[in-house]
Amino acid sequence: MTFADGCAAPEQTAELPAGVDLSTQAVIQGVVSGASTAYARLLDSSGEFTGEVVVSDEGVFRFFAAPGDWTVRIIAGGGVTKDIAVQARRGEVAKLQVAV
Repeated sequence: MTFADGCAAPEQTAELPAGVDLSTQAVIQGVVSGASTAYARLLDSSGEFTGEVVVSDEGVFRFFAAPGDWTVRIIAGGGVTKDIAVQARRGEVAKLQVAV
C-alpha cells in the first residue's frame, strides 16, 4: 500500500468521517482562523502530550479522545501558541473556534 492509497491520517474536514458512531466516541473538533499554517496538539489533564495534527487548509482539526478534561494547544506561525481547555464527552462533538 502506498501513501496515496490511504496510509495518511484521515482528512481533516468539518464533517465527521462516515462510520463514526458518536454513541461510543468523544470528539474534539475545531476551526482555526487567522493562520495560514497551524498545528493542533492534544494534551491530557496533566499537560502530557497525547497527539498532534496539522490543521487543514480550511482550518479544521479533530481528535477522538477519551471522555474527560483536555487542552488543545494551537501552534501557528510567528510563534503564536494558544491553549484552550475543553471537556470531551462520549456521544458529543466538542466544537472549538480559535482565532490566532
